[in-house]
Amino acid sequence: MDELLFSCAVGTAAGIVGTGLGGLIGFVLNNPSRRFLSTLLNFSAGLMIAVVCFDLLPEAFKIGGFGVSIVGVCLGVVIIIACDEAITSWKSFYGRNNRASMGQYIKTGILLGIGIALHNFPEGLAIGSGFTAMKSYGVGLSLVIAFHDVPEGIAMAAPMRIGGMGRWKAFLSAVIAGVPTGIGALVGYLLGGISPYFISLCLGFAGGAMLYITCLELVPKSMDLYRGRVPGLGLIMGVIAGILVSSLL
Repeated sequence: MDELLFSCAVGTAAGIVGTGLGGLIGFVLNNPSRRFLSTLLNFSAGLMIAVVCFDLLPEAFKIGGFGVSIVGVCLGVVIIIACDEAITSWKSFYGRNNRASMGQYIKTGILLGIGIALHNFPEGLAIGSGFTAMKSYGVGLSLVIAFHDVPEGIAMAAPMRIGGMGRWKAFLSAVIAGVPTGIGALVGYLLGGISPYFISLCLGFAGGAMLYITCLELVPKSMDLYRGRVPGLGLIMGVIAGILVSSLL
């Protein structure tokens, strides 16, 4: 029981600390220029593209095969479209005084938070399963995942702050997105040798959700803010940074 509680606590801490550190970006955003905001959104998009394409999906293919992973990707896209429609119809995002355009950025951050939470659950499964094999392996994997979650917290908090959400709300939203890591660690520890196909499906699901959000939310919103070479370079730098993060895993 003590080992179970420890693995669950470590998994939860890994998710919360990782996305929480990324969410701290919200505290430094104070009336920045449109070009800077556009560059930041593009950088976040580049991070997400790299993490999905060079880490998340290859891992899904390796664990459960191409077919299961692609089914997960397609399901992720469909579910996040449904979430998008539900959030868009929620009147509070459009509020008063014609703040619809700013509310769209908050919606983007929330959608990305959903995708990150979906991604964190299978990461927690890996942590819990790791603890059943060897305690040191589970701890090491938790540290790697915490580091890996930092850029995801940045990508989530940035559009929320641009849309006018308060610093603490954006930060706490990023922290909450890390909680499913602990839930996944609990499930992974209890089930031990959980089916690789299920993990692959979950990873593919999260990958599809995050690709949809990046391509249909982050990049278009960035272009709406500012069109120029600097934001484009931000996208490239985000991809490079994401590749570096993935290579350290």
